[in-house]
Amino acid sequence: MSTTNDLPPVERLLGLLEVLLERPQGVTLNELLSLGISRSTLFALLRHLKELGYVAQGGRGRYLAGPRLLAWRGRGHLTSELQIAFYQEATSLAISETLGLALPLEQGAILVAQLEPPNRLHSVFPPHYRFSPESAAAQVLSPQAAPAIREQGYARVESEGVLEIAFPICADGTTPQAALLLSAPLFRWEERALASLLARLREAAARLSYRLGATHYAPWQIAFLASPLNGRALTPEEVHAFLQAPWVARLACVRPDGTPHVVPVWHEWDGKGFYVVAWPGSLWAEYLQQNPRLSLSIDEPWPPLRRVLVRGQAHPVSSAEIPQGLNGLLDRLRRRYLGPGGILPAGDVRPFRILPETLHGWQGL
Repeated sequence: MSTTNDLPPVERLLGLLEVLLERPQGVTLNELLSLGISRSTLFALLRHLKELGYVAQGGRGRYLAGPRLLAWRGRGHLTSELQIAFYQEATSLAISETLGLALPLEQGAILVAQLEPPNRLHSVFPPHYRFSPESAAAQVLSPQAAPAIREQGYARVESEGVLEIAFPICADGTTPQAALLLSAPLFRWEERALASLLARLREAAARLSYRLGATHYAPWQIAFLASPLNGRALTPEEVHAFLQAPWVARLACVRPDGTPHVVPVWHEWDGKGFYVVAWPGSLWAEYLQQNPRLSLSIDEPWPPLRRVLVRGQAHPVSSAEIPQGLNGLLDRLRRRYLGPGGILPAGDVRPFRILPETLHGWQGL
């Protein structure tokens, strides 16, 4: 059957989507009418695309690319940046359940990224899944979020043996613009085990918000989340949890002339010491072989302002001395800092083991 008569409408539809992607500031109705679509057809098309999440409407009636259309685009826009950050956070959380990232639709929400766990039995969403208004993702992203959700800071839904939890991601610190999701078989989680899980998810949602530019994390202006800065020492358990996040460490060592040398490094903490790797051309590796004494500083630049300060010594190690070998360490660092799709630069690297002589964790001022 010939489809020749269908081509002009398809071309105009594609032209409409291209214009929306090329004009992030939005386009007016008159500008869209120049595409050759009749007014009645254009209204019907825009209304349907809004319902599907491909079109959004901003101030002064301008039409914008919606979250579902933005999810098509390549790297370099907010959605892709958030997806990359999500995969880094989801990988470092090491939670053996499905984690997802959702954006709001006019009715409900849409899945734009997902990380599945290694468990044989787990809950999973279809690609670009559309969440109903009753889902945890849609509830936490709704402008009319229920008072109970605003008070507790997240949404939780249990349905057909599945537990769904959604925390808001807020680029301005207060207005939910995306949601960090967890989906898990309900039988695996008891109430007493959820407290630690909720704390980890909240921290990840806060870090994603900070990476988008937020200076604080207080969804819906929740008072008790507004960053208490009273200083206190971190417990060993808190230090261990903090060091599992994808923070960059600052390594300080001494040059042969006695002057200090400070450089950012990726690290892996195993509960007793750190593994770090020197990429080709790293001068600090040469300095440490002459003088192994060093300091590490690992900190977060936003409330509650946690940091870990380390003094110790570093020594080169062989691949056989590293769990799963050097390739295993590099793969873990790659996933932790770059996400599942990250690619490391080529070249030989030198691994070092840092054993702390002192290690202190602190938060607040």
